[in-house]
Amino acid sequence: MPRPILWTFRRCPYAMRARLAIQSAGVAVDLREILLRDKPDEFLTASPKGTVPVIQHGETVIEESLDVMHWALNQNDPEGWRDMPENGYDLITQADGPFKQALDRTKYAVRYPEVDASEERAKAGAFLTTLDAQLDDTPYLFGHKPCLADMAILPFVRQFAHTDLDWFNAQPWQATARWLEAFNASDRFQNIMTKYPPWQPGDAPTAFPKAA
Repeated sequence: MPRPILWTFRRCPYAMRARLAIQSAGVAVDLREILLRDKPDEFLTASPKGTVPVIQHGETVIEESLDVMHWALNQNDPEGWRDMPENGYDLITQADGPFKQALDRTKYAVRYPEVDASEERAKAGAFLTTLDAQLDDTPYLFGHKPCLADMAILPFVRQFAHTDLDWFNAQPWQATARWLEAFNASDRFQNIMTKYPPWQPGDAPTAFPKAA
């Protein structure tokens, strides 16, 4: 059977965390970069809801980013990402729920005229305060090596920081800022952020992750 297809969009944090897990697992996929404003018919046929990331492999379609992460790590988890306390899953739930909602209402405030953007930013900040306490004396959330929670949450913290980077850097989240800075500077992050042209029918397959 051909390699699984990964439909992705480079800047989407959901797609970022899927690529992070696939890269760590070393699971070979055929990467297809799309434009969210011009989604290919082949992508929408596979996943009519039209959001990334999506894994398509034969009759199997996986449409949620966290499910894609688990799909990759279930095949191979050389870094032991799933070896984390139950609190790691609680943090992911908070990040995907209240934090992401507050992030969206901060970043895209014009879409939510009924809410106070400054209050939403404060709600997001409360979660970052929790992360900062968790990171106070370790480089990662649960010690000296990354786990699923780190890589599932970091792309969204990055997105929030970049809504107003000067403001973010002025906040008292020094441990969180170090965590994010190390992630942004890592080969891991750089290797999942390679730019690819949007996929077109007939294109040669694009293998991901790249061979070392």
